[in-house]
Amino acid sequence: MHCSYFDAERCRSCTLIEQPYTEQLAAKQAQAQRALGDRSDVQWSSPVASPEREFRNKAKMVVGGTVQRPTLGILDVEARGVDLRDCGLYTPGLHACIPLLAEFITVADLTPYDIPRRAGELKNVLVTESPDGELMLRLVLRSQEPVARIRKHLPALLRALPQLRVVSVNLLPGHTAIVEGEREILLTEQETLRMRVNGIDMHLRPQSFFQTNSDVAAALYRQAQEWVSEQAPASIWDLYCGVGGFALHCGGAAREVVGIETSREAVASADLSARQAGLSRVSFQAADATAFAVGASEAPELVIVNPPRRGLSDELCRWLESSSVQRVVYSSCDAGSLARDLAAMPSLVPRRARLFDMFPQTAHFEVLTLLERVHRR
Repeated sequence: MHCSYFDAERCRSCTLIEQPYTEQLAAKQAQAQRALGDRSDVQWSSPVASPEREFRNKAKMVVGGTVQRPTLGILDVEARGVDLRDCGLYTPGLHACIPLLAEFITVADLTPYDIPRRAGELKNVLVTESPDGELMLRLVLRSQEPVARIRKHLPALLRALPQLRVVSVNLLPGHTAIVEGEREILLTEQETLRMRVNGIDMHLRPQSFFQTNSDVAAALYRQAQEWVSEQAPASIWDLYCGVGGFALHCGGAAREVVGIETSREAVASADLSARQAGLSRVSFQAADATAFAVGASEAPELVIVNPPRRGLSDELCRWLESSSVQRVVYSSCDAGSLARDLAAMPSLVPRRARLFDMFPQTAHFEVLTLLERVHRR
């Protein structure tokens, strides 16, 4: 994949871009197999590849420059804006909307935040595109001062971008490197972006997480659904469930599924999806995954875990190892934490695995593993 930004050294985020994609995929497969201990008894399915470009459904853009000439991309080492609006990873739908968002910044007089001077208002622009081409826009501001101007000019933006469904302001008052703050102000009547995946409608709220590669995420959920259907458990927990992707795909009339997620926004989205899908035995709770598991009076037959990059907590690993859970479906985005967690759960042995390349041009990937309990003598 060729990128003029990379060649000009304006952006070096795609660290593997000069390596042929087949080699990237082979190296990731080897790394995933090492994480599982290079076991000969693990059945590996062929890796799920991604398009090399135009796969990313979310643009997280730092705003720099001036009101009249805003940049949308990243900051250089001196905290000056580097415009990356033509990044080759973005979907065509994102590419088409970004120039209109730049115009909106000018029209609504949204002063880009200047880090060295600690002045200005607009810090980041976050845009997500659904598989159906609908959009969610989030404007990360230092304060509420520009909100009235945003509301005034929003109708014109909605006319220019009829696929724009959800618009919100996120408040991040502190001088900090994080992308967003805790408070969200919704500016549209519609609250969620519908993410239709494998015929299931999931609902993404402004502060909810969804995989940035829609096609590969759909394949990931289908694979988990297939493995779970083969095992036919009567009860499932989906820990770190997000907006409910695994739980919604693995639910059924004869199966009790409980999804656990700390984000109340994500739980509200997952509940809505379950109701719309008629999955009366799929429920969600806002709770800490470890605390929920340790405090439960009874364990399910199968547990799905999809933890953040740091992996499972030591306490949750100990609980899974000593529990009556017969199988675990582990979705990992970090081979190192996966290997560590598997070492802490020796009674749960990898049986099947598959690599999902969510992030071409980088060293990151997702691996799905089916673990099965063995009874050691």
